[in-house]
Amino acid sequence: MTGLLIRGAATLGGAREDIRVRDGRIVATGTLLPELQETVIDAEGLVALPGLVDLHTHLREPGGEASETVLTGTRAAAAGGFTAVFAMANTSPVADTAGVVEQVASLGHRHGYATVRPIGAVTVGLAGERLSEIGAMARSRAAVRVFSDDGKCVHDALLMRRALEYVATFDGVIAQHAQEPRLTEGAQMNEGALSGELGLAGWPAVAEEAIIARDVLLAQHVGARLHVCHVSTAGSVDVIRWAKARGIAVTAEVTPHHLLLTEELARGYDARFKVNPPLRRDEDVHALRAALADGTIDIVATDHAPHPAEAKECTWAEAAFGMVGLESALPVVQTAMIETGMLGWGDLARVLSTAPAAIGRLEGYDAPLAEGSPAHLTLVDPGARRTWGADDLHGRSSNTPYTGVELAGAIVTTVHGGVPTLLDGAIRPAEEVARG
Repeated sequence: MTGLLIRGAATLGGAREDIRVRDGRIVATGTLLPELQETVIDAEGLVALPGLVDLHTHLREPGGEASETVLTGTRAAAAGGFTAVFAMANTSPVADTAGVVEQVASLGHRHGYATVRPIGAVTVGLAGERLSEIGAMARSRAAVRVFSDDGKCVHDALLMRRALEYVATFDGVIAQHAQEPRLTEGAQMNEGALSGELGLAGWPAVAEEAIIARDVLLAQHVGARLHVCHVSTAGSVDVIRWAKARGIAVTAEVTPHHLLLTEELARGYDARFKVNPPLRRDEDVHALRAALADGTIDIVATDHAPHPAEAKECTWAEAAFGMVGLESALPVVQTAMIETGMLGWGDLARVLSTAPAAIGRLEGYDAPLAEGSPAHLTLVDPGARRTWGADDLHGRSSNTPYTGVELAGAIVTTVHGGVPTLLDGAIRPAEEVARG
């Protein structure tokens, strides 16, 4: 395509504007007339957002291609309105060397559906015993700035301190999976009356809260940035709020599913609802929503965790943790936060786009749509309501909890670097996206 003219989209300032895209950048906004050979996109009734950014995606490649690949995962991202994803390090081999992170970044660039920024492992093999090649990954062509052992907690306090000290030298950040391992051995769901009733081992809230409390103090002690992954409890919110009040450089994320779903869904032993950290109590959901609304929690991140059918269609105890979330993220957040009046569209753009980009130091994504900016944008139909089904999924796995559930909103078009990756609700073919 030689250029795009998006006509009549509602921008975050409230006005309806036309947006002209050329050579991968926004070159004009306002009232514009079509030019020769320009592709016109009718955006009447749609909201234009800066392209969504996910700080917490599992793309599984290399090593987990039965669940997801960089191609299928970024295709799912485009369907969900995302133009950039940060790929978690728990691949096989683990992303703990410059070679692996460069491979993942290169695959993302080749396919073109979204910018892929790898997250480097904090420790070698995620084993929690010695630091990985953090400096080499930071200096690599992948320019890694986020490091995490997600799926496992960096539980050794001295190792965590060393990691924080190291990344502070180049403005990196440690993204911690806060789970005290001894307190959660064999855990299957949230610890409480319901876990006792169902006969499932409990995952206590204090196992998350204790690690966050330790880590914010370590971050303060060494002057480093800490990011807390998938916050799930009201007590964690209290700790983060306390840390921010003291000026500690901590940011935090909440997943869409922790904003909407509760532990009650475990009653059916349907493993689609088995996640780590587990779904919590109704009062935790309310605390998380309030924390996202008042800025205590900075961003929403999907924790998109694809699994093959056999890993989920089994008993609860045997099933893998996790659910896919890229395609459903914005509809869930719209349902939980906008339709309840707790966030506006400008807030949604912040928590799903500009703030995650800023935490990950992703240049070109950390500002609202404006002339001269890279053309990463998402068009949303806010008035749509639809019941979710298999056709809504575009990755390799289908372990979503929303099949048969009605959610608000619909992603209509996604543009990555001036190239439509989703157009009028349909994913564009890989060869067209790759050549732009």
